[in-house]
Amino acid sequence: EVQLVESGGGLVQAGGSLRLSCEASGFTFDNYAIGWFRQAPGKEREGVSCISSRDDITSYTASVKGRFTISSDNAKNTVYLQMNSLKPEDTAVYYCAARRLPPRWADYGGSYCYTFVGFSAWGQGTQVTVSS
Repeated sequence: EVQLVESGGGLVQAGGSLRLSCEASGFTFDNYAIGWFRQAPGKEREGVSCISSRDDITSYTASVKGRFTISSDNAKNTVYLQMNSLKPEDTAVYYCAARRLPPRWADYGGSYCYTFVGFSAWGQGTQVTVSS
């Protein structure tokens, strides 16, 4: 059974930093892409960042580029999201999610990470609140 557990959320002032962790279990890490998503009150869920270790791909939505960094520790089956220079508009519940790579993953050019499509396993979420 695929399980994802997020941690690291909290309350921080604007300009501060947080590091989110997503600990995964129940699947072979290299065969999956892991994404971070967020949902603010009254807004749709959006893809924030994605990593696929198998094809060495990372992606970021435009609003977080240069501020957020995604990384993975495959030995620990854990993906991290380092969030720096946080802004009040980053306030949201952050979720990590996983999607299995397609059989011919090399043909996709990592599109699953750029489009944030096809993620079917989700964690419970962690709240990030950035005060102004």
